[in-house]
Amino acid sequence: MWPGWASDQTHQGGTMRRTRIVAAASSLALAASAAAIMPAGQAAAPEPKTLAKGLTSPLTAAIDDDGTAYVTQNFTGKLTRIRKGKKPKVVYATKGGNEVGGVSVFHGKLVFTETASDAEGNPSKSWVKWIAPSGKVKTLANIRAFENKKNPDKKVTYGVRGISDACAAQWPTADLGPASYQGIPDSHPYATLQVDEGTVFVADAGMNAVLAISPKGKIRTVAVLPPAAVPIPPNATEMGVPQCAVGLTYYSESVPTDLALGSDKRLYVTTEGGGLGEQFPLGAIHKVNIKTGKTKQVVGGLFGPVGIAIAGNDDMYVSQLFGGKISRIKHGTTKVKTYAKANLPAAVEWTADGLYATVDVLVGPSPDTPTAKPGGKLIRFGS
Repeated sequence: MWPGWASDQTHQGGTMRRTRIVAAASSLALAASAAAIMPAGQAAAPEPKTLAKGLTSPLTAAIDDDGTAYVTQNFTGKLTRIRKGKKPKVVYATKGGNEVGGVSVFHGKLVFTETASDAEGNPSKSWVKWIAPSGKVKTLANIRAFENKKNPDKKVTYGVRGISDACAAQWPTADLGPASYQGIPDSHPYATLQVDEGTVFVADAGMNAVLAISPKGKIRTVAVLPPAAVPIPPNATEMGVPQCAVGLTYYSESVPTDLALGSDKRLYVTTEGGGLGEQFPLGAIHKVNIKTGKTKQVVGGLFGPVGIAIAGNDDMYVSQLFGGKISRIKHGTTKVKTYAKANLPAAVEWTADGLYATVDVLVGPSPDTPTAKPGGKLIRFGS
């Protein structure tokens, strides 16, 4: 499993992590089979219906009460509305190449995230915004300003904890970044969740934290998600890791990607497991106490979980972007079973009409295939 253990630890200077959690793996992903959902007889899911296609990087989605779907086309900076019997319509498009993501909707209130990057492609500014009934886009909160001031994970040590100075001096920082480091200011809000009282929760993949935003825009940290602990194997020396570090544990940043509210009033948050989580199944689902910030891992061993949904019976559905499947975890168990095999699934949203999902989310133009047609789809399992 470990020949490429350190191949994704190529952080340079202050970037410390891949800033778009899936874009960096797009070459691998685009080389994967572009197969559609497997037939229903080979999985637990009913046959899906395609609601929209030709989407570019549809990484997040939200479904309103009337069945209207909103899908972000993250890397093109668009928020798209999809209604039955009508062509998809762009309801918001950024200027200057910003990323749009993290869409959620609650009784018509549409919330999303926007992230601007610097010349090197690293997130430099980020906001949570909403669209008023008039159609005007308003900023609810400046997420990056909060991160720059508070940096919730600043006391968390990532990398190799307890490594000696002598061993750290042998660590190939040019290729793998520092042997250990504290959480740095970085914000990439990836998902939002709205609840009854007007609070907006945010999973920030750069901040490694879950935030809560009041209706007036006040931000507080709900929880910092724990790193993924990875033992350093003997063959890591082939990638330049010093022998003295073999057997120690590398703590990879958590990278929260989505969140859902359970009937127990706890948040259930997916984490990818840092850059390593793009190559190995280090993803997890954590249960978070909103009041105390206490976290508990519920499920581990997921491969790139970027979407989570909870059904009315408290069954959980989670997409495994790099695992090629949408999984179901029945209420009261921790067993992860395949609900449907899918190519590059991302968003999952539960409604009374069934499970909505986006698939083929990285199929389309890339530096290697600039003329490829966008292949992302919005589908629904159910009636």
